[in-house]
Formats: sequence, structure tokens, C-alpha cells
Amino acid sequence: MNCQHCGTEITTQPYVINERTYCCEHCYLKTRDEYARQNDPYAVLTEILVNALDLREHETGMHSKRVACHTMVLARRFMKAPRRLQQIYWGALLHDIGKIGIADEILLKQGPLTDNEWRIMHTHPEKGYELIAQIPDMVDAARIILSHEERYDGSGYPHRLKGDEIPLGARLFMVIDTLDAMTSDRPYRKGQTFDIAKQEIMSMRGTQFDPSAVDAFLAEESVLRDMVLNKCHHEFSL
Repeated sequence: MNCQHCGTEITTQPYVINERTYCCEHCYLKTRDEYARQNDPYAVLTEILVNALDLREHETGMHSKRVACHTMVLARRFMKAPRRLQQIYWGALLHDIGKIGIADEILLKQGPLTDNEWRIMHTHPEKGYELIAQIPDMVDAARIILSHEERYDGSGYPHRLKGDEIPLGARLFMVIDTLDAMTSDRPYRKGQTFDIAKQEIMSMRGTQFDPSAVDAFLAEESVLRDMVLNKCHHEFSL
């Protein structure tokens, strides 16, 4: 089966836009969020950069696109300004772009990383910031990239920021990133259920996560459950 939007072959579960239109996950996400649909030069650039990282990591890129699209679900509870929302979208989409500067023997290593390798891996937020902050009108997105591995209680990296020192977009992204990571299949494990991820997120309210971000997550639970359900690879037939 081929995507009825972009024409690419669908090798996993098709997504249903309506009763008769089937598409790949990339096109499905574009229908869910206006910032994924834009064709302005910056929107095109962010897509190219994510695809460049995919070439390095040998990934499909859907994690980055999912978390960008669905971080918007939380962000819209806090703001309406299109420019601020766009910066959060770009920051979430490009959160791992700094990994493009990590050596293959570390980035693609199959076994556990050594302490020194982890120290190098932990430089990816700063590398990403240095790359994206050079682009006009993307400085706020770059700050989200720089801060996406921080923790609300100050235990994260690279600068051990805490509380409101962390940009709001990064604080919202952290919750969605954890949800997507926990509920996604990995080569070494099956994804967890939404309810298990929900309990984990709630247990880290006030430590890893901003309480207001967790509250927004709970308020949007039905939308986010739908997100998780739509990416599950259930058996499908026409």
C-alpha cells in the first residue's frame, strides 16, 4: 500500500485521515498540526535538518515529528501567539539535532556507553544550540534545544537549570518526550501502555517535570491517548 498523500510505500500500519484515505505517519502528523504543514523556508529547513540527522542515526524521524506535533497540544494551553508556538514546534522537532556532531562510534554504538562516551553524548544540547542559534528567527527554538535535557529540580544538563529558568517550551517537551519514549517500541523492548507512562509522569511531578506541565498533560489526556493509540501497530485490514 502507498500513502495517498506523498506516494511513498507504507511499510507499517497505515493511518486513516478519513474513511477512504490512508497515509503514512509523516503525512498523518502534517494533518494534525499547522506548523508541520507550513511550506515557508524555515519550516522546510527544519524538515531537512531532521532528515539529515536521520541519515546519521538510521532512524525514521517519526519520534521527532511526533513530539513536535504533540508538544503543541500542551503549548496551546499556555499561549496563543503563533510565533511563540512556532518556536516551540521547531525546538521540539530539532531537539536532538546536536547529535549530528557526535562521532559514529558513540552515536551508533550497540552496547552501553562508557562514562567518557556519556560525557561526550551529553554535549549534544550545546552542539544543537550552537548550530540552530545561527539561524535568524530561530533563537528561541535554539534555547529549547539547549534546555531539553534539563530537569525541573535542577538535576539535568548541561547547565543544571531549575524551575522557571528552563524555557516553558522545553518543560512541556520533556513530558511529551517521556510519553513517546515509554510508549514506543524499541529493538530491545516493547512499548509500555499509556497508563504506565502516565503513572511514571505523575510520579515525577515537581522533580523531573514542571507541575504545570504535568497538569496540562492530565487535562489533555484524551487527546494524548489518541496520539499513542494511533501510532500502535495494530493488525490492519482494508
